[in-house]
Amino acid sequence: MKTLKIFIGYDPKEAVAFHVLSHSLLERSSKPISIVPINLRNLKNLYSRQHDQRQSNEFSFSRFLVPYLCNYEGFGVYMDCDMLALGDISTVLNDIDENHAVSVVKHDYESKVKVKYLGNKQYSYPRKNWSSFIVWNCAHPSNNGVNPDFIGDADAATLHRFLWLKDEEIGELSIKWNWLVGEYDNPTDDIKVLHWTLGGPYFDDYSNTEFSDEWRKEFESMTFCKQL
Repeated sequence: MKTLKIFIGYDPKEAVAFHVLSHSLLERSSKPISIVPINLRNLKNLYSRQHDQRQSNEFSFSRFLVPYLCNYEGFGVYMDCDMLALGDISTVLNDIDENHAVSVVKHDYESKVKVKYLGNKQYSYPRKNWSSFIVWNCAHPSNNGVNPDFIGDADAATLHRFLWLKDEEIGELSIKWNWLVGEYDNPTDDIKVLHWTLGGPYFDDYSNTEFSDEWRKEFESMTFCKQL
């Protein structure tokens, strides 16, 4: 049985988010998974892109290293850290067409807010949040050129809109795999992954956001230690 590799964007400004998301994945996956933080402190010899004043976190562009980090083999899942798994992450592979280079939730929306967590400006652009949850077919020939040099030089639109790919190479996942909390209304009972793109419940300003109780319950479970 192959281990599914899951890469999570890491930012010390919201370190708790990484650990709670990791816990939720471990608790609910029915198959072996390995979790790898996309942490700039571990990537000093690979990633040299200058910080963009528009990026709101450290992993805005380093996320695209996944095929390279997988040695262009197999499948890898990328997730933003401000997420929570409510379902079995291993089943996402049942929802993809292996002929696609990537599979994403193809959000088509305008944000309801102008400012998000920590005072960051909320930008609107085509294919926004497509890159926040990616199932990478790392062996796909069209991903062969996605390497540290390409990621260091390509403009933001090329990366976040997957413009190195043909449209037909981008597979579509159900919205249940990347439910945008605060942006989408009337959630269903079948949400697999929650995404607090505006700000997670660990920020004071968003402590009472939708699904905050679910996140706090997971936090308590993550920090549990049985005592005598």
